[in-house]
Amino acid sequence: MMTVHQEPRVLLYPRIRKSPFFYASRRHGVQMYSVYNHTYHPRHYGDPVAEYWALLEGVTLWDVGVERQIEISGPDAFDFTNLLITRDLSKCAVGQCKYVFLTDQHGGIINDPVLLRLEENRFWLSLADSDVLLWARGVAINAGVEVRIEEVDVGPVQVQGPRSFAVMRDLLGEEVADLRYYYLHDFTIDGIEVTVSRTGYTGEIGYEIYVHHASRDAERLWDLVLAAGEPHGLRVIGPCHIRRIEGGMLAHGADITVETNPFEVGMGYDWMVDLEQEADFIGKDALRRIKAEGPARRLVGLELGGERLGTYNDGSMIDAFPVLHGGEVVGTVTSACYSPRLEKNIALALVPSALSEIGTRFTVDVGERLGAQLPSGTEPVDAVVVPKPFIDPTKEQPKGDVAALGAGIPVASGGAGS
Repeated sequence: MMTVHQEPRVLLYPRIRKSPFFYASRRHGVQMYSVYNHTYHPRHYGDPVAEYWALLEGVTLWDVGVERQIEISGPDAFDFTNLLITRDLSKCAVGQCKYVFLTDQHGGIINDPVLLRLEENRFWLSLADSDVLLWARGVAINAGVEVRIEEVDVGPVQVQGPRSFAVMRDLLGEEVADLRYYYLHDFTIDGIEVTVSRTGYTGEIGYEIYVHHASRDAERLWDLVLAAGEPHGLRVIGPCHIRRIEGGMLAHGADITVETNPFEVGMGYDWMVDLEQEADFIGKDALRRIKAEGPARRLVGLELGGERLGTYNDGSMIDAFPVLHGGEVVGTVTSACYSPRLEKNIALALVPSALSEIGTRFTVDVGERLGAQLPSGTEPVDAVVVPKPFIDPTKEQPKGDVAALGAGIPVASGGAGS
């Protein structure tokens, strides 16, 4: 009988790209990497549950240099970028950010980046995990537009958690209090040029710092953030998927792929997929048809029974879990974990629309499979459809009053930024 090694190592070698923060984050004891956008991605530093509580109760720093920055600029950059995304770009002011979908001609989601509008005709796409640089350049070939599309030397880190404002205030000065949710502003920190946005992948108050000239300045910026965070107990962590699943936030490659459309994941809002805008975008006709007919599947929230699941980013969920109804496989759990504060297993799952009503019951095979098409052999656990997001459905927490949060915290310095 052959033996399955439960924790095989990921090979560190030159063929896989390094984040500009790779060596800085590695010093903190990365325990697990994945590969994201062809780049090593630190997933955790030994205890993902402790990292979860650090995010909820304090302040955390993440190496997210894997969010490669694709810049679109030139005289036709506005019209071309509007062609790529499903939102109406005329509703995004200079200095504003938007969460957007890029879809293909069939309405499938190619990527779900945060878009940053830096100038009238200059945009960054802060990517999820897919090759948008190649897609955008391919679209541009026959679009008859004058644009420049390139990956720029910019690397982001995330500073997230209820004490993140206090750290950013010490780093940048009081001016950062004026930065509204999903807006950006340029700063200089000890001579390092950065763009700061009030965004993040947590559902908590937080910021992203985009370091310009990242190949030169990223590690020095990392050390400056660490120094500013030390009085506030800042902890270096990996992306917190427990909080992400609690908040119903999507992970490209798991919950969404090019085979998934915005209506299936419950994000076909008029403001997210603007079918009434005058401008055309790739996938518009297909999405109009899908909306009229109704999606065949829907992403739902599930509560699962059985033993405690892992944290998702600990290697405990190798593959999607089969969802069964009446003994037949009808869908898949795309993300799942044990939520410490809800004290239950929670999940996101794609199921037939006819079986997506709240209260619908399934069973789920959460065991490790013996083959790609084989069941695990363990007894399936009970599951029931519940509302999602599981916590803070209107995202009041990340929109919170940062000045009030920082009111009781003394300023550690005059701020290094300008």
